[in-house]
Amino acid sequence: MTWLPLCLMLAVACLYYVFYLPGRLFLGPEKTRAGYLRERKDAVYENLRDLNFEYKAGKVPDVDYTSLKSSLQDEAATILAEIDRLEKNPAPASRRARI
Repeated sequence: MTWLPLCLMLAVACLYYVFYLPGRLFLGPEKTRAGYLRERKDAVYENLRDLNFEYKAGKVPDVDYTSLKSSLQDEAATILAEIDRLEKNPAPASRRARI
C-alpha cells in the first residue's frame, strides 16, 4: 500500500508543475497595428525573395511566377501604404488598435 501515497504525491507534484504561475510574468512588448504591419511586410518580402529563387531554379512556371509576384507586390504596396498612413496620423495611445 506504499504505492498509493507515492502516486498521490506524484499527482500533486505534476499538478503543481502544470498550474503554478510565478509571481511576475513577462508578457512581452505591446503589439500595435504598425508593429504587426512591419512583421507582415518582412514576411511578404521574404516570400518575394523565395519566389524569385524558386523561379530562377526552374521550379515555378512563368504563368504562376507572374501571378504570384504581382499578388505579393500588391500586398506589399497595400501594407506600405497603411504603414505610411499610420506614421503620418498616429493614433493616441488610448485609441491604438491592438492585435
